[in-house]
Amino acid sequence: MPDEGPRPPHRSQARDEPRDGAAHRDADLSGVALVTGAGSGIGRALAEGLAARGMAVAGLARSGDRLRTAMDEIAAVTGSRTLAVTADVTDRAAVDAAVAEVAEQLGRVDLLVNSAGAIDGAEEPLWEADPDQWWDVVSSHVRGGFLLSRAVVPWMVLRNRGRIVNLASGMSVRARPQYSAYSVAKTGLMRLTEALEGALEGTDVHAFDVAPGVVDTPMTRSMAMWQGFEEWTPVERVVGMVAAIAAGELDAWGGRLLHVAHETPADLAARGPEGDARRLRLRPWGDGDPLG
Repeated sequence: MPDEGPRPPHRSQARDEPRDGAAHRDADLSGVALVTGAGSGIGRALAEGLAARGMAVAGLARSGDRLRTAMDEIAAVTGSRTLAVTADVTDRAAVDAAVAEVAEQLGRVDLLVNSAGAIDGAEEPLWEADPDQWWDVVSSHVRGGFLLSRAVVPWMVLRNRGRIVNLASGMSVRARPQYSAYSVAKTGLMRLTEALEGALEGTDVHAFDVAPGVVDTPMTRSMAMWQGFEEWTPVERVVGMVAAIAAGELDAWGGRLLHVAHETPADLAARGPEGDARRLRLRPWGDGDPLG
């Protein structure tokens, strides 16, 4: 497969985006997307939404049967090319092999979405958590995001185009004591995004954190803190935000956190960030604080 790959993703300028952030299903994107955690939840919705907009989509997950069913259904509904690749995102060899398979079958990746990741096994303080399970949660997000980026980004840089989206959370910026592993993982992923964006300065490759809000998924339903909660963020808004990123409409926000529940792509495009807005920073302790 030639390294040049498919055309970069774009959206037709002739189509308007609805105010709620969900793009039209026929909005024109092109290129190849790789979505981890695509077998269910937000990852599956993103895979279908991107395919509906014209991208060839590779879904990656550990559960092969469920993933293959999901990708087959997405192909049938959207008419786009799809591919199911099975891998543990924390396994370096498996990730490298999966990315190579995507390149061979669909072409080089234009959009990487790191959606895979685990949650704490129970709501408990960290000293009561199982150490192995706790670390597995952190690794699924941070090591997973690192390994996928490590495998995909060099080819983006070579072709001078590409977008990386890391799914963030409100816990990226405010830790929940009962979800210490998930909080640490999501904060670490934000640091990875900022470091990646800084290293990509001067290229047409950008990385973003996207906090989806509280979306109705099996993982969210399993969390005791959301029992009885019904004010869900529509998953279509998450798809709309990621589609706008893929289209290059939000490049000014590279290396920063976007929150689907509180803003739309149109809001963000109309008003860019100032200073260190939406980056992890300490508030200064008085004037002249070198850490502020």
